[in-house]
Amino acid sequence: MRKFLWSFFEIVETVTIAIIAVFLVRTFVAQPFLVSGSSMEPTFDNGNYLLVDELVYRFREPQRGEVMVFKYPGDHRSYYIKRVIGLPGERLVIDRGTVTVFRNGEEKILQEPYLGSVKTTEYVEMELGSGQYFVMGDNRNFSFDSRIWGPINHSDIMGLVRLRLWPINEAQAFSAPVY
Repeated sequence: MRKFLWSFFEIVETVTIAIIAVFLVRTFVAQPFLVSGSSMEPTFDNGNYLLVDELVYRFREPQRGEVMVFKYPGDHRSYYIKRVIGLPGERLVIDRGTVTVFRNGEEKILQEPYLGSVKTTEYVEMELGSGQYFVMGDNRNFSFDSRIWGPINHSDIMGLVRLRLWPINEAQAFSAPVY
């Protein structure tokens, strides 16, 4: 009987440690995310299963071109996935699909090789404040993003997309493009 109790205690201890470890990792380190919708095509498709790094933005600021998951500004119960286009303190002008960034008197037109065919006629101009980011989907014609609801705040960012886990034949790691 004593051997049985000792074995039972070891099993309970192992399960408890595993549950605590999973809780800590999912809360503070990484979290899975399921893509819903077509706003990030062709980079991510509806149903892609991603791993989001929740730790990186505690040590550094988001960089232009990174894909992040964040709380939707209109409803913090919903999470969105978009690409960082504008950084704090910048002025952006989007004219017929071309994004121009103005920072410290310099003008830079973004070359965005990850985009599909973009055919927009819109004009958007926005100045970002401290801790604000302008985000857009890669499928610009079908993306509900900062062009419509404005910039997101740093406090709403969940994390950086690091890996696509599913579908397994498309599994890969992601990094920000160089502009």
